[in-house]
Amino acid sequence: MFTRIFGKTKEETNALTSLDKLNETLEMLEKKEKVLAKKAAAEVEKAKEFTRAKNKRAAIQCLKRKRLYEQQIEQLGNFQLRIHDQMIMLEGAKATTETVDALRSGASAMKAMQKATNIDDVDKTMDEINEHTENMKQIQEALSEPLGAAADFDEDELEAELEELEGAELEEQLLQPATTTPAAPVHVPGGRQPTRPAPQKNTAEEDELAALQAEMAL
Repeated sequence: MFTRIFGKTKEETNALTSLDKLNETLEMLEKKEKVLAKKAAAEVEKAKEFTRAKNKRAAIQCLKRKRLYEQQIEQLGNFQLRIHDQMIMLEGAKATTETVDALRSGASAMKAMQKATNIDDVDKTMDEINEHTENMKQIQEALSEPLGAAADFDEDELEAELEELEGAELEEQLLQPATTTPAAPVHVPGGRQPTRPAPQKNTAEEDELAALQAEMAL
């Protein structure tokens, strides 16, 4: 793990060095292949010139050299294929090594965390959390109760107070001036006069109430 933090491992360094070397060799082979291809093309042109000059022997020699160049080009192509194959295998091995190293680091970190965490400590922590949660619920329930909910009131006193309120309301209604509405006219046939009912004598209590209403109207 420390090698991942402070630098590359020795295996990774060797893999990178090998890849660099293979790349250099591949570039060299490609350049050499181009040179041989130019030489082969030049021999073909010479063979054409000798053919036009009726120099058959020289033309054949040029074609032989062209064949030799082509054989070398084919050989260089095989070398390049081998190098490509080696580079692919090396890059795959490098990726595999890095993956295994990463998994190993993860496993070590997990092991260290599990070692630092004890199952008994976890159970104790959960018990404490549950206890604090229950205490908080009880506190919230106590605070949510209305003030004075447990007070005891005297029902008789409440009934007496209600009767006083009703008596005051009735007295206020009696003190208000009475409003009279005019009586609707009564249609009487001609020749007959309606008989008026004899006035009734008011009692002393009614007279006193009427006088009080008249005084309040003033």
